[in-house]
Amino acid sequence: MKTVFTFLGLLIATVNFSQAQNLEAQVTTQDTKITNLSVSVTVDSAQEVESTFKMKDIKKILNEVEGDEDISFEIICTGDDMSNGTKSTLSYRVKGNSSDTKGFLKSIKKIRKAAIKYYENKA
Repeated sequence: MKTVFTFLGLLIATVNFSQAQNLEAQVTTQDTKITNLSVSVTVDSAQEVESTFKMKDIKKILNEVEGDEDISFEIICTGDDMSNGTKSTLSYRVKGNSSDTKGFLKSIKKIRKAAIKYYENKA
């Protein structure tokens, strides 16, 4: 019984001394800054174009970009298989600046409509 209490006392002492007594930490917080935002979406149908992204989602993303940063948006439309076994693709890309978000959003709406029209004409 004496050895059990000795072992238990040594175990408690070891655990107690092994814990750090003085913890000092320096916490720094920094603001996150988005630079050179580029979004690329690959779709297979008009339904995917409509469901993959909404304009309000793009607006939320653009609100996170501050200052005078380069931004780009691309939609890649996949088509049918070609004779060499690869899929045909058509891509629409818009490049702009975060200082002109209204113009950039207007361009995104145009390429979104064009991608939907591509799939509707293909059918």
